[in-house]
Amino acid sequence: MIMKCLIPVVMSGILAVYALVISVLIASDIRPPPDKHYSLYDGIMHMAAGLSVGLPGLAAGYAIGIVGDVGVRAYMRQSRIFVGMVLILIFAEVLGLYGLIVALILNTRAQG
Repeated sequence: MIMKCLIPVVMSGILAVYALVISVLIASDIRPPPDKHYSLYDGIMHMAAGLSVGLPGLAAGYAIGIVGDVGVRAYMRQSRIFVGMVLILIFAEVLGLYGLIVALILNTRAQG
């Protein structure tokens, strides 16, 4: 029962991994001026990639927090609520995944 109640915590950790992936990709593209010219376009695209993974991650984390809190409390009273709670958590997690996909597309535009 305790392991089922940890699902919202694990799902919120996945959102942090999305942001970590984008930050590593952006940091690997930045080099000192003799090696690479970092244009204003690249900077704006990197900022857009960071925002596009950060803001949906913030919204998804907020949704996961609210649904996780209410869902775990309801699960303790009635175990039939578990499947519904997990489905809502998955839909909230997908918001962060969409942000990651957009950020990956923006990051490839900055490199091209």
